[in-house]
Amino acid sequence: MGIFSKIFNGLKKTKDGIGNKLSMIFGAGELDDEFFEELEYVLISSDIGSQTANDIIEKVKKEAKKEHIKTIDGFKELLRNAMKEILSVEETPETYPEVILVIGVNGVGKTTSIGKMTHYYKSIKKDVVMVAGDTFRAAASEQLTEWANRNNVRIIKQAEGADSASVVFDGIQSAKSKNTDVLLIDTAGRLHNKANLMEELKKINRIVEREWPEANYKKYIVLDATTGQNALTQVEYFNEAVGIDGIILTKLDGTSKGGVVLSIINEYKVPIKFIGVGEGIDDLMPFNSEAFVKSII
Repeated sequence: MGIFSKIFNGLKKTKDGIGNKLSMIFGAGELDDEFFEELEYVLISSDIGSQTANDIIEKVKKEAKKEHIKTIDGFKELLRNAMKEILSVEETPETYPEVILVIGVNGVGKTTSIGKMTHYYKSIKKDVVMVAGDTFRAAASEQLTEWANRNNVRIIKQAEGADSASVVFDGIQSAKSKNTDVLLIDTAGRLHNKANLMEELKKINRIVEREWPEANYKKYIVLDATTGQNALTQVEYFNEAVGIDGIILTKLDGTSKGGVVLSIINEYKVPIKFIGVGEGIDDLMPFNSEAFVKSII
């Protein structure tokens, strides 16, 4: 399946949630105040969020009046364009070597995402090394080792309970010595009440910056799309601690609330880097705003 087909299929629940409701209100005819109230309800119920929904509606109202849009198809195109504008966040170019620190709360799929990202980078002919930086969770290292074996890549790890910053240090030295293209670092899941783990994350961050300053260093947060607006709180929390350069949004295929993508980008101006639309190893793919918008409208 091509990337567009996979995204279309993966976003079916969101499309049904937004698209079917839109079809109902578009059938009403006039683009009057009642129509826009209904549109706001549809957008918010898809977890786009009240502020983002309001921003979209104000833009399409203005454009519809300016362009004298009267048809449903014409209005849908305005709606797509308004969403694409929100999704168009300026990004720094991909350069190698690249270090990606993968962060997030427990249970969002960090380790699995790293395994699937490894598959993606290998598919574009990049040499990848994994670092088992989650020394806090039992069996985390074993889980990552399985992914390393599956992808046939090297993994740097130590015993459970080891200092995670030390593991990351070893990983950087190994990657530098072998001219590795991409270093993917797994980390322990963190919550606001785990201050010691957050301090550990800050320490890892400092080590990467100090030990490999010439690398293209990125911090990606993994979010579970099924949590909807709760994901915004996680972005805020981790962004304050270490800064976030990108988002990996998992389980988009399992929710009708894919509209949270728009809320996150509109509020934090952080790009979505990868989206998960299935269980397969190749079902984590680079985010494509064109495909996303066409999938839901």
